[in-house]
Amino acid sequence: MTVMSWTDDRVEQLKKLWEAGLSASQIAAELGNITRNAVIGKVHRLGLSGRAKSPSSSAPRQRKVRPAQHMMRISRPVARGNTALAHAFEVEAETDPVVYDNVVPMSQRLTLLELNESTCHWPVGDPGSADFFFCGGKTLTALPYCAHHSRIAYQPASDRRRATRPTPGK
Repeated sequence: MTVMSWTDDRVEQLKKLWEAGLSASQIAAELGNITRNAVIGKVHRLGLSGRAKSPSSSAPRQRKVRPAQHMMRISRPVARGNTALAHAFEVEAETDPVVYDNVVPMSQRLTLLELNESTCHWPVGDPGSADFFFCGGKTLTALPYCAHHSRIAYQPASDRRRATRPTPGK
């Protein structure tokens, strides 16, 4: 491996190529016997920063307009080849005729021993309290929760991040 020194001529050529807008890889190829990283290092040591930008790169890019999402999306592993189940789940999750407002009817409340595959396993209250119970509503296909509690349990990652992000200045 040969070590290349930065001569005054090569430094001047580097400056001209940099100002012309060539990439570090292109400059390395033009100078020969030098790596892209060596070019980047020299550019930083010389303090060469901004260079002429093309007009297209300075204009902000237009964002794609996306339609509003009306369907609840829940990422849940589904066995391969079982697309009928996945489709049934999406359709079923989309419709929710029952609105809860955190009130579960007395007749629907279940104990741990009363739960089964078709009842909502959402815990309500303090497990050490005598008032503790499970929702007991009708579950969505292949999920342990009813439609209302599935919306709470399976939030999109972006919503979770937004909810847990600390507020500036607090």
